[in-house]
Amino acid sequence: MAAADELTFHEFQEATDLLAETPDAVTTSKNDQPTPQGHVAVAMGLGGSYGAEEEVEEESDKAALLQGEKQQPGFWTFGYYQSFFDVDTSQVLDRIKGSLLPWPGHNFVRHHLRSRPDLYGPFWICATLAFVLAITGNLTLLLAQRRDPSIHYSPQFHKVTVAGITIYCYAWLVPLALWGFLQWRKGVRERMGPYTFLETVCIYGYSLFIFIPTVVLWLIPVPWLQWLFGVLALALSAAGLVFALWPVVREDSRLAAAALLSTVVLLHTLLALGCKLYFFQPLPPEHMAPPPQATSLHPHTLLPPTLPRSITAS
Repeated sequence: MAAADELTFHEFQEATDLLAETPDAVTTSKNDQPTPQGHVAVAMGLGGSYGAEEEVEEESDKAALLQGEKQQPGFWTFGYYQSFFDVDTSQVLDRIKGSLLPWPGHNFVRHHLRSRPDLYGPFWICATLAFVLAITGNLTLLLAQRRDPSIHYSPQFHKVTVAGITIYCYAWLVPLALWGFLQWRKGVRERMGPYTFLETVCIYGYSLFIFIPTVVLWLIPVPWLQWLFGVLALALSAAGLVFALWPVVREDSRLAAAALLSTVVLLHTLLALGCKLYFFQPLPPEHMAPPPQATSLHPHTLLPPTLPRSITAS
C-alpha cells in the first residue's frame, strides 16, 4: 500500500515539474481507460477551459455571423428581385411545356414551380406577346392592302403601347386581386392554403404563352380558321388556370369555388376576345377608298372655259 502511494506521489511530482517547464502541456494518467463509444473525451488544460466546448462555441458564433451576413435584402433593392430571375433554360422550357399540356390532377405549381417561382418567364412571355400582337395587327392591314390596292394602310405604332399596357396589367393586376381574395378566404376557411403572390403571377404568366403562336396563326386570312385557333388556345390556357387553382379553392365552399373559377375563365375569355377584335378587326370604312361616282351638274352651272363645249350642250 505504501509503495503504491509513493509511486503515485512520484507521478504527481513529475507532472508538476513538467507543467512548470511547459505550461501549455496536458496531463494524462497511466490508468486512463478507453473512452466509451458515444462519449467525447475532454482534455482540461492549465487555464481550466474545455477545448471541445470552445470549438463548438466558435463554430456557432461563425454560423450566426454568416447567417447575419446572408440576410435577404429589402424589396426596394435590386438584389431582392435578382433571385427571381435566377433560372436556367431547361426550367423555363419545362414550365412552358407544363402550361401547354394541362392535365387533371397535374398541379402546375407542385410539379413545375416546386416552391421556386420566377419572374423571368412571365416577364418575357408578356413582352413577346405584346410585340407579336402589335406586329401581326399591322401585318394584317398590310396584307389586306396587297390583296386590295384600294385599301389605305398606315403604320399603327400605338398598338405596341396598347398591347403592352393590356398584357402587363392583366398579368399583374388579376393575379394580385386573386391572391388578395384567396388570402381573405383563408381567414374564413382555415384549411385553405393559398399560393404566394409570385406563384400566382407565374401561373398567369406561363398560361399566356399559348397565345403567342396563336396570334401568328391569325395572319391566315380565313375568319373561321382564326376563330378556331383562338378557341383552342383559350381552352388550353383556361384549363391550365383551372387545374392549377383547383387544389386551393376546393377546400372552400362549392359556391365560392364555382364563382371564383368562373370569374377566372371569364376574364381570360375577355382578354382573348378583346385582342382578337381590336388587333385583327375588320377594316373600318375610312380605310377603304370610296368608289367613283358619276356627278351630275346643274343646267345653269357655269363651267370653266377649259372644259369642252360638248359638256355644256348636255
